[in-house]
Amino acid sequence: MQATVTEEPQINRRRLTLSLYLNYLIHGFGLIILAQNMVALGGAWSVPVKTVSFVISGVGIGRLISYLITGTLADLFSRKLLVNIGMLSYLIFAVGMIMTHSVPVAYCLAILAGIANSALDAGTYTTLVEMNDGNGYDTILIKGFMSIGEFILPLIIATLNAKNLWFGWSFIIMAALLVINIINMSSLKFPVIKAPSKVDLGEHAHKQSKVRTVLSTIVLLAYGYTSMALMIWFTQWITLFTQRAFNFGNIAAHTVMSCYSIGSMAGVLTLFFLLKHNASEMKLLISLNLVAVLSLVIILVAGRNVLIANVASFIFGLSAASGVMQTGLTVFMNMFPAHRGMITGIFYFFGSIASFTVPLITGVLSTHSITATFGADIIVGIIGTVLMIILAVLQKPVRQA
Repeated sequence: MQATVTEEPQINRRRLTLSLYLNYLIHGFGLIILAQNMVALGGAWSVPVKTVSFVISGVGIGRLISYLITGTLADLFSRKLLVNIGMLSYLIFAVGMIMTHSVPVAYCLAILAGIANSALDAGTYTTLVEMNDGNGYDTILIKGFMSIGEFILPLIIATLNAKNLWFGWSFIIMAALLVINIINMSSLKFPVIKAPSKVDLGEHAHKQSKVRTVLSTIVLLAYGYTSMALMIWFTQWITLFTQRAFNFGNIAAHTVMSCYSIGSMAGVLTLFFLLKHNASEMKLLISLNLVAVLSLVIILVAGRNVLIANVASFIFGLSAASGVMQTGLTVFMNMFPAHRGMITGIFYFFGSIASFTVPLITGVLSTHSITATFGADIIVGIIGTVLMIILAVLQKPVRQA
């Protein structure tokens, strides 16, 4: 049983939902805009790519220091306040990044982008679930809008490069979209949330033993890390990997990234449809993680063929970036229905550890071999698949009861 919502007459559900989704299209920009501009930023700051990768790790630090706080605040205060904090933080990040030539300042701005991400998550996931009386399908579509942003931005950057235009226009476009949505969101009202009843809170209490609950919690927290790491690893290095290992041209390399984003969008729609028709969450989590691993192997082994690289990138997006992380979060939230905000914060806290550590790990690996840097993502995918198999074993008695 889920929390209920008392709506005020002024609430425009459709406009509010679309505004929340637009934030995640912009967030799609934010996820990859530093990685996609690594060479240009390195030139602007007069530093090597390794230093830019270090700056990118600041996004993870921002999430790391804020997720536990914003998740708790989401259960206590206004969802709209957190959404507004997220939008304003992203605006400062976008404008500031093209104005500074200081690596320390850029690192602080990257931290602010991480804070923006956590604030948006805390205010948005809870709003969408509770506005729809506990229906979590709409949270899957968040990933779809993120994928649209991840699809559009590489094309924008490739166009700017092809026309020898300033890379900063990509940040200006991001800032302009934020200003539009901040103005739009200012007049919108959010639903008033009622806490779940004590009867509702006890429904899950006897479904599985404390030991299995603890083990499932540990597995899901680890999956919060691996599912995020799998995507970040790929998006940060696929463009440079295909350029340097396979000698792809600039447009061809960015096209591989766009194929990933197209696959992600297709995967979101597919996963949304399957979950809406009661497909097994655990079977989907296992199978999609396995397909992601296989697609990475194909890129590493046969990716010199442009067509194969594009198709495998599409399949990787279809599986790893379809919303499986959000599905894992849904399983986690169903274990603790009384604390959605806190669970969201804890789950993405471990994802933020991935955002911080992956750029550092890959930055070190890149000094040895670009192939080893990209190929290590396969290990992450295998670990994620094994975690989901373990979770399925732990959850099986619950589903048979």
